[in-house]
Amino acid sequence: MKDISISTEYIALGQFLKLADCISTGGEAKFFLQETKVVINGEPDNRRGRKLYDGDQVEVEGCGKFRVVRR
Repeated sequence: MKDISISTEYIALGQFLKLADCISTGGEAKFFLQETKVVINGEPDNRRGRKLYDGDQVEVEGCGKFRVVRR
């Protein structure tokens, strides 16, 4: 599991995917989420505006498992 560090209270799923190197630009998020299975804390979710907080665990099909860490 790879830690993704944020300095704010939360990060949107679309921004998170870019930080995790699953997509190269934020504009790809909408289409990526339509085609790719994303599981957040054990539950599927495809809303690019979904807020992720410190400690949330994200599994992205074909990209890996991540944990949000606030620094």
